Amino acid sequence: MSTTVLVSPALHHVNLKTTRLQEMIDWYALVIGTQVTHQFEGGAWLSNDAANHRLALLWVPGLEDDPEKLRHTGIHHSAYEYGSMNDLLDTYVRLKGDGIVPHACLDHGMTMSFYYVDPDGNSVELQCDEFGDWSKSKEFMRTSPEFAADPIGVNIDPDPVVAAHDAGATPEELHRRAYSGEFTPEKPLDLRLPEPLSETA
Repeated sequence: MSTTVLVSPALHHVNLKTTRLQEMIDWYALVIGTQVTHQFEGGAWLSNDAANHRLALLWVPGLEDDPEKLRHTGIHHSAYEYGSMNDLLDTYVRLKGDGIVPHACLDHGMTMSFYYVDPDGNSVELQCDEFGDWSKSKEFMRTSPEFAADPIGVNIDPDPVVAAHDAGATPEELHRRAYSGEFTPEKPLDLRLPEPLSETA
């Protein structure tokens, strides 16, 4: 009997249906630097690296927005990783200047993550690895008591994080301070999930 060897494929792209094709193209270009590889009346293929596309957008007649999107199952967010915390924080400042701010910011322990809403109401995570090494961040997830106790992570306010960064704090120090709760904002965390349904409903 032959032994089958599992070959694991790499994630290549995400495909989104949209009623706002050009607005989505423009938003992703601004937020993550995508460029159009090909566009036609019914969609577009976008990439921000050497791949032929990383994001596909499709439009066909009959598509409708879902007013109950947050209550329905499906993808919660897509995520894009920066090589450094500096790049993540610089992007936050750049996007804030264009009026685009995250709906949630978290120090997950293994990543610092800022979540944005695209024009169709999809959540998009911009993140950096806290360890700068996937093997170390994976080991943290597997073995850390802190992560096991709170796998969602610590709600953070990005503005004091940026201020501390500009004052000279290292990425390691920013992570330590954020994960300890120093940068926790007053406003509650918005994970774009439905409120628990009333037990009397």
